[in-house]
Amino acid sequence: MKLRTALALVMILLLLTALTACAPAETTELDAQSQQTQETANDRPDTDRSGNPITLPDQVDSIISMAPSATQTLLDLGMKDKLVAVDTYSAMYFGLENLPTFDMMEPDTEQMAVLNADLIFTTGMSASTGTDPFKPLRDVGVCVADIPSASGIDTMLEDTRFIADCVDAEEICEALIAQFQKELDQLSEIGAGIRNKKRVVVEIACAPDIYTAGSGTFMQEMLTVIGAENIFADQEGFVSVTEESVIALNPDVILTMVDYVEDPVGEILGRTGWENVTAVANEDVYLVNTNAVSLPNLHVIDGMKQMAKMIYPDAYAAIEDPFAAGDAA
Repeated sequence: MKLRTALALVMILLLLTALTACAPAETTELDAQSQQTQETANDRPDTDRSGNPITLPDQVDSIISMAPSATQTLLDLGMKDKLVAVDTYSAMYFGLENLPTFDMMEPDTEQMAVLNADLIFTTGMSASTGTDPFKPLRDVGVCVADIPSASGIDTMLEDTRFIADCVDAEEICEALIAQFQKELDQLSEIGAGIRNKKRVVVEIACAPDIYTAGSGTFMQEMLTVIGAENIFADQEGFVSVTEESVIALNPDVILTMVDYVEDPVGEILGRTGWENVTAVANEDVYLVNTNAVSLPNLHVIDGMKQMAKMIYPDAYAAIEDPFAAGDAA
């Protein structure tokens, strides 16, 4: 199994109150600068997205990111030069192999401490064994900010704002979110007008151990926005399902994000006993971009565009597929 799909599967399993003050009418330029600095400090988060207290340094010049979704957001915010280390998957996904890398599940905190980073972004996946591997760093005063995997789009926006607030990139962040919202509204408008909704299943892992998304997940929300019906919407979270259950529910479209078999679409089309499944009979089986549909950040909009065009090519004809000229894996 390729590491990046394994990561996507495990990751799937698992606004700040702004304080403003009014400056006095008579204030020197130095006083104004001091006031602005204080207001900025007051605006910054004092808890992470898991609710843990954090104390951000006055200035963040060096960052370690231990989650691909956070790494991609930091790159979007123009923080590449501030990254001093990343998890191994981030290095592989985003061409950051020149940086020191750490195992997300078993990070070498002693080596991390040597890097003396101002801020470390983590995800709850690193604590999936029940222990916090970053506790030694927290104990010596390193600012470690945890961001659990988002279950919906609104949470993704809040996570993005949190990261931006931590690194003083609010202006860039709001521009990115405005563009995201514009594209989301466009997809939502088209999706709301679709009457004959197609029934869809998203394969995160393939047969015989099929894994898919149910309700309460951002994948469910992505399908809903573009006007599709998830055949496993009656299931909660990310679930393992049998081949028999998929066959019985007879999806119109099968989307796969599997990239650990040579030909994932061909594998589905060639499954014994699936010949009469509508999606297979009509060859409506498609490979979607794994990162765009699994990493909970603003890039899910690209995954939604791609899925929309695969499911409803006519309705979304005016929408550009961001991966049309590239590899969908």
